[in-house]
Amino acid sequence: MKYIFTLIFLFSTFIQAKESVCYGTTSNGRLENGVQLPSKGENYEGYSTIARLAGRTYVHSAVYQVFVNAYASLEELEPSKVFKYAETGFEQGGAFKPHKTHQNGLSVDFMTPVVDKNGTSVHLPTNPLNKFGYNIEFDEEGKYESYQIDYVALAAHIVALYKEAKNLGYDLWRVIFDPKLQPHLFKTKYGEYLKSNVQFSKKRSWVRHDEHYHVDFLVPCK
Repeated sequence: MKYIFTLIFLFSTFIQAKESVCYGTTSNGRLENGVQLPSKGENYEGYSTIARLAGRTYVHSAVYQVFVNAYASLEELEPSKVFKYAETGFEQGGAFKPHKTHQNGLSVDFMTPVVDKNGTSVHLPTNPLNKFGYNIEFDEEGKYESYQIDYVALAAHIVALYKEAKNLGYDLWRVIFDPKLQPHLFKTKYGEYLKSNVQFSKKRSWVRHDEHYHVDFLVPCK
């Protein structure tokens, strides 16, 4: 019931906003009427107030809908888990250094969910000293200091994004996450669903993508 009321509220609020228009591709494009993501919600938060104020958390309006709906569904699906999102793009899109993509409002970075030494879901620390989390490096076992990658939470979030995108008539183009760590995702209870429905990049990107996972959404652009 809480999930239903959340969706109704989000929808009634959102229909008052202008619909975004994307142009070109994630690596060569732009955006009109970008929408800024919420700073936080019941089970998630942004990676940096500084970056938010700098205008680095804008997306296409369709991606905004998928984003908030997915987190709302996770309140029911995995109520003990917390999540954190990272870089998205500028309000009008365009070049978004140091990223090679994020140009047309359809790309979102999410910080990798983790648990602490007690197995409790916690936020990965993000601050200027570790480049807002982007300098964190997990080892081959998915560990960093006292943190362990929460593959269940990560897999659940990707499933939620995929389902909410499909519900709204969109899709996920690809998910970029360290290929060496991907097998751990497929061992979770969501593994078979991910294998059957979500396209993961099999080649290592120019950056490792272990402390965050990059999601490109499939939304019609001009």
